[in-house]
Amino acid sequence: MIRKGIIYIIILFFIGAAAQGQEYTSTNKKAVKLYEKALEALYQGKSDAARNTLEQALKEDDGFLEAHLVMADLLQDAEAVLVETSGEVQCPTCKELRAEAKEHLRNVVEQRSDFFVPAWLQLGKLELTDGHFDEAISCLETFMRLNKKEDEDRVDAERCLTRARFRKEALAHPVAFDPQNLGAGVNSAEDEYLPSLTADGGTLVFTRRFPRKSTTTASTQMEEDLYTSSRKEGTWGKATRMPEPVNSTDNEGAQCVSQDGRIMFYTACNRADGGGRCDLYMCVNRGGSWSKPRNLGPTVNSGAWESNPTFAIDGKTLYFVSNRKGGQGGMDIWKTTFENGRWTEPVNLGPEINSESDEMTPFIHFDDRTLYFASNRVEGMGGLDLFKSTRQKDGSWSKPENLGYPINTDGDESGLIVSADGRTAIYASDRRGGYGKQDLYSFELPERQRAGVAVCMTGRVSDATSGKSVGADIKVIDLSSGETVANTSSDQKDGRYTVSLPAGRSYAVHVSAKGYLFHSQNEQWEHGADGKWEPRQVDIGLHPIRSGERIALRNVFFETGRWELLPQSQVELDKVVELMKQNPELKIELGGHTDNVGQAEANLRLSEQRARSVYDYLKGKGIAADRLTFKGYGETQPVADNDTEAGRAANRRTEMKVL
Repeated sequence: MIRKGIIYIIILFFIGAAAQGQEYTSTNKKAVKLYEKALEALYQGKSDAARNTLEQALKEDDGFLEAHLVMADLLQDAEAVLVETSGEVQCPTCKELRAEAKEHLRNVVEQRSDFFVPAWLQLGKLELTDGHFDEAISCLETFMRLNKKEDEDRVDAERCLTRARFRKEALAHPVAFDPQNLGAGVNSAEDEYLPSLTADGGTLVFTRRFPRKSTTTASTQMEEDLYTSSRKEGTWGKATRMPEPVNSTDNEGAQCVSQDGRIMFYTACNRADGGGRCDLYMCVNRGGSWSKPRNLGPTVNSGAWESNPTFAIDGKTLYFVSNRKGGQGGMDIWKTTFENGRWTEPVNLGPEINSESDEMTPFIHFDDRTLYFASNRVEGMGGLDLFKSTRQKDGSWSKPENLGYPINTDGDESGLIVSADGRTAIYASDRRGGYGKQDLYSFELPERQRAGVAVCMTGRVSDATSGKSVGADIKVIDLSSGETVANTSSDQKDGRYTVSLPAGRSYAVHVSAKGYLFHSQNEQWEHGADGKWEPRQVDIGLHPIRSGERIALRNVFFETGRWELLPQSQVELDKVVELMKQNPELKIELGGHTDNVGQAEANLRLSEQRARSVYDYLKGKGIAADRLTFKGYGETQPVADNDTEAGRAANRRTEMKVL
């Protein structure tokens, strides 16, 4: 079949010219007769016959511009058919056909630059495909100068011009790039792609596509399943297929895992409980066993296509891709949050992130503000390119930045994830030298394209008395903003937890479970040496609610030598209020403690004033006075030596004791 491309435009152009009494550019009657015979063959769908006849016409008169134009488009049509059947964009025959088409177009524009202005656009696009950026820019700029109409061709030319300028600049300034295959433990002779990673960098989950022979027919179908691999001593172990009910006889893929690896969202298509072609599902790992996958429901899943989820460290925000109504273009990135037991109506990330093109495979980093995604927008090398955007303090997103060449090529790059330290990326590529057609690779990101550092804290929550594992809720709050930056829990079976926190901030870490006093911890993490971090092991013992038990309120703050509560103390004290309301029989003593710097009498007085300030705050929040007492202990009950600043800091504390 003949494309409805430039041939259609040419025919309309010359029908109009004929109506105005204009003649062909050739006066050679034999050439004209052959040309008209070629057009007749085109009407009949005989493109090969048309090409042969046009070649004869051009032998008669090489200055026959109309014949050059139609010949150029027939050659492009032949190339398009070849690409479609072979799947190769840069096949040798394709290049030959393009080169011949360009020669015919040059014959036109060089003889009469304004004879058929769209020829400049066609020539510019062919030069762009061949990577001849200076030539492409020159042709496209000429077209823009000659074509003043605000039509589709001008929009097309502007997009091509943007792409040509971008590619020229990117090739002139390549970024450092040294991808390393993840090895035979992860990769196989089949396709591996769409990776996801836990915050501690120890568990990788990915999609594998492989042939599965049908049990009812002799045919072989392609199957997608989820696989996982663990890293030990820097090497990825042998990947294993995730068990049922995660995987099934249907396809599962395009997944993400929570920072601790215990919640997974993935994509499944054409399911009986689905709302559209492809839907998002969720399953949870409890005590080492995965729950039955559950459809996220009609609020998130529409009658359109939903896929490519990524879950934020706050434990409630899910980003995903959909072509539902209300977007900016084809595939867009959307966001929903889990509030009051249900998912909110998805919100489009807007024109800062989404474009009239497709945006795919988002990944929200563990710093909770850096978003990586793939897009085929014009500021790219071709196909899908990888981009990075950063959420600003006002909640808006920065202009997406292309990760550069040769990370991005004229093929498709997508599905990139980045380690918690912001340095190492993992993505799928069909580059040569792999175990199969598509393997997973890692590489160190250029410094400019790195995410912020997120520090991983991992450990075990247990009963401080018995040592028994405790399933506890873990909440991390940014003390400067009062914002909850991370929500997770420890496993009921083994007490293990993992939480990642953006470095360079001060946090209140609260761990709570029914029947226990909450655990309070203050974390102030600055950057490590060379920006590199190892996961921090922090085991937490929870104290049962019973007489005599006490905990330190590590996130209650005062100015040096003063007793007025600082604003960031509110986060911690509101947690005490919550505990008191949940346990109406609970009565407590608030104790103030100091280090040994200064006079003992002054320290005793200061500690009592500070304890009184906490007492007043709780009473002001509705806690009955008969449930509260306060006392200052000064420097008489140290929990560490006073010879170091760290020891003195531990001794300066407010405690809550169960009466």
